[in-house]
Amino acid sequence: MASSDAPVFDYVIVGGGSAGCVLANRLSADARTRVLLVEAGADTPPGAVPAAISDSYPMGLFHGDRFLWPGLTARTTTRPDGTAGVRAYEQGRVMGGGSSVNVQSANRGLPRDYDEWAALGATGWGWEDVLPFFIRLERDLDCGGPLHGTDGPIPIRRILPPDWPPFAEAATRAFAAGGLPRLSDQNGAFEDGVFPPAFSNEHDRRVSTAVGYLDAATRARPNLAIWPQAQVVRLMMAGPRATGVEVAREGRRETVRAGRVVVTAGALQTPALLMRAGIGPGADLATLGIPVVLARDGVGRNLRDHPTLTFCQYLPAHLRLPAAYRRASFAALRFSSGVAGAEASDMYMTASARAGWHALGRRLGLYFLWCNRPQSSGRVRLASADPMAYPDVDLGLLGHPQDVARMMAGVRLLVRLVVSDALNANPADLFPAGFTPAIKRLSAVSPGNAALTAVLGALLDVPAALRGVLLRRFMSGGAIGAILADDARLEAFVRANVFGVWHASGTCRMGDADDPEAVVDPTGRVIGTENLYVSDASVMPRLPSANTNIPVIMIAEKIAAGLLRTPA
Repeated sequence: MASSDAPVFDYVIVGGGSAGCVLANRLSADARTRVLLVEAGADTPPGAVPAAISDSYPMGLFHGDRFLWPGLTARTTTRPDGTAGVRAYEQGRVMGGGSSVNVQSANRGLPRDYDEWAALGATGWGWEDVLPFFIRLERDLDCGGPLHGTDGPIPIRRILPPDWPPFAEAATRAFAAGGLPRLSDQNGAFEDGVFPPAFSNEHDRRVSTAVGYLDAATRARPNLAIWPQAQVVRLMMAGPRATGVEVAREGRRETVRAGRVVVTAGALQTPALLMRAGIGPGADLATLGIPVVLARDGVGRNLRDHPTLTFCQYLPAHLRLPAAYRRASFAALRFSSGVAGAEASDMYMTASARAGWHALGRRLGLYFLWCNRPQSSGRVRLASADPMAYPDVDLGLLGHPQDVARMMAGVRLLVRLVVSDALNANPADLFPAGFTPAIKRLSAVSPGNAALTAVLGALLDVPAALRGVLLRRFMSGGAIGAILADDARLEAFVRANVFGVWHASGTCRMGDADDPEAVVDPTGRVIGTENLYVSDASVMPRLPSANTNIPVIMIAEKIAAGLLRTPA
């Protein structure tokens, strides 16, 4: 129980990420409501947004753990040798969360994604139900009509043909060679096609939810308190009622009382907070000595991320971007794998003209390939009752054979499209890539890395035969042509290199109150509690065919609107 002299708020929002900033804005708009937003990372107030965050090129990941949860890891899949792949999982720990460190993609997904949510028990979350909240969040600078917003906090734009550098036309031409049409609006045309990806950006600067929703006017509201660099270590429960939170702040622990608690800590850490509060699988909690307040077996289950592979390609000099050109992602492809039993539009691919901030990265195109609506799922478990210990995360990628087959089909198509006259017709200049620990170290912004990558970049500008030797020796571990020639080798390659694309979701999934696997009801309230809510990617019943940031903002908008309609 919170002490009687603890500060009291109508709402305590746990996590100042993409969803938390939205909720802080919308809930504090009611001047009668006292709102506290707690964020473990640093603040990014107006006029003091770090350059690494505001940059159109996503630089946050290249600054070590400054804006990330340090040491957070996840298991990916079982490798061919039976070992588990373990990788760092870069989750934002800064005001704005993922929207402050991601690639700024503004992808809604497809209507069928949300209609499936409703069919799975998230009543009121079908496409027609969520569309008004997609419209509400955005200010689309390019596209109008009934599907788009004109005055929301998040500006959305695209780099369109009149402003294309040579790489943009080359990548679009290469992708379109597969026979799919060119589309202008991925958020308004839902068939397969090639399009300029939409992103949350204005005046060539990132607009995170911290920027868009926590502007100076919102921050000046006397009923809104913002505590940065303060970590919620415990949700305090009295039976089915949340009484408040315990916060580690400025070197001490303090308690805060709350009329309602809204957890927005993300799909990996939200279930951990619930489990440490005694809400989750009863047997697992008992094993750790945590008293069971509410047995909900779905907490931590249904974890999904998009299985992803990345590839780099040596770019001829005329396709490279100058360092001053910050936005580097110009083309995206939504397509169907054709695998037996798979849905249409089950795959996604993007093309960027820069694989890193440095001289080496400027010589390399970067391609992301992922599998939409994966069949495989993983789980988040508590490794310890210690509130400072990270949960045990198993993404469970490629656990379903259809996901493996789809990724294999995607690799074949990617190679066929990008090894082309439009980009680079030499197959030896395309190689697998990944954000491995070694690459992560090389990507850290430092004078030493700048010097080293300048040398490595210059080494690539040698005749193709010599470059091929260098790439095979230091980059790929094998020629892509040989990998494609043998199905068994291709499957082994996919399993060994797959990773998630930072789209963790589903671990507190929304559903009917009678569904034993559901964690929250369609209002976002944790089933069985009186006043505890969740509003982040963890509530997604199924991972949409999209980057998760814009859907998370939509979720927060919709849950906030419901909370305001039913005051505590």
